[in-house]
Amino acid sequence: MSEETTGAATSTAELRRRTQELLAAHPPLETDQLDFLKARFDAGLAWVHYPEGLGGLGAPRSLQAVVDAELEAAGAPDNDPRRIGIGLGMAAPTVLRFGTEEQKQRFLRPLWVGEEVWCQLFSEPGAGSDLAALGTRAVREGGGPSRSSEAESGGEWVVNGQKVWTSSAHVARWAILIARTDPDVPKHAGITYFICDMTDPGVEVRPLRQITGEAEFNEVFLTNVRIPDAHRLGEIGDGWRVAQTTLMNERVSIGGMRIPREGGMIGPVSQTWRERPELRTHDLHQRLLKLWVEAEVARLSGERLRQQLVAGQPGHEGSGMKLAFARLNQEISGLEVELRGEEGLLYDDWTMRRPELVDFTGRDAGYRYLRSKGNSIEGGTSEVLLNIVAERVLGLPAEPRTDKNVAWKDLSR
Repeated sequence: MSEETTGAATSTAELRRRTQELLAAHPPLETDQLDFLKARFDAGLAWVHYPEGLGGLGAPRSLQAVVDAELEAAGAPDNDPRRIGIGLGMAAPTVLRFGTEEQKQRFLRPLWVGEEVWCQLFSEPGAGSDLAALGTRAVREGGGPSRSSEAESGGEWVVNGQKVWTSSAHVARWAILIARTDPDVPKHAGITYFICDMTDPGVEVRPLRQITGEAEFNEVFLTNVRIPDAHRLGEIGDGWRVAQTTLMNERVSIGGMRIPREGGMIGPVSQTWRERPELRTHDLHQRLLKLWVEAEVARLSGERLRQQLVAGQPGHEGSGMKLAFARLNQEISGLEVELRGEEGLLYDDWTMRRPELVDFTGRDAGYRYLRSKGNSIEGGTSEVLLNIVAERVLGLPAEPRTDKNVAWKDLSR
């Protein structure tokens, strides 16, 4: 059976019809951007593979491209996905999979239309690569005990701790948060996943100035932050499993972004090579050719990964894509600095700023070179991702873990 003749909400022709109806009822040039985005969400054309009533139609993920192409041709506004990337790429799929119906109805629409920005409160000063060692504590008040075997719904959780490397915390309305709720069990077992209100008076956000001069990252201090149990995602003590959904989607969103040929870091250096023949050398030519081919392989691999997502949740292959993304960005930006010679050593502006979004290819060659250094840290360090690929993709023996059955409270810190 062809896609044209499948069920009404899952056919290409039907999606085109629905999109044209949206455009007719809300002409992009005459409709406020936010109003248009809300209408698009309500029509099920936000992410067509989501359920009806949650911005989708239960259609195959692959048909999203049909809707996007029709809207782009009509000049319709998008939801500025770079600004709300954490919400779209990490929070939304986690809420969809583990959230209650009330949580899905409350959070997904304002998230997708961009009314509410999200951030991620995972990493800590003592728990970055070893995220499961986190020490931020959540203690339950009212509503029953804090262990999943005895848990009842209700009450509040009081959270105290510190998070670090938090992108967009200075503009975020909500955060996805993991905290330790049971220190008497091994580290992976005593974690619970929450949605945290960033406007709570106990949340303090401080900028972390980076080597670029900007402060897109932040450190976040949580002091007696009260989170209602209704904002818990998943079961008590099951936060590590919930977090895996977030992390796998995060790596896909970082390493598997859809870009055109010569998009990303390889674009500016290729353009410079074509426009500045006086800078060329044989050695630089060979290195550029090698990196151009690798960038194209990574781009096509990302397309394949997105096609695999049609069949379900992302797998650990996203870790490999994120690894390639970090390595290529650093090698390509280093080549660009060398190609430009003395120009490559210049830097345009060290002004302290707190940007709302990150443009990995923005500004000049110096910015790209410095900013790419963070690519091998954010979204999972390259060292951790190498272990994930080795163990979960290639099936190699796991590294010995002496703390696997030790209660978190008894670990050396």
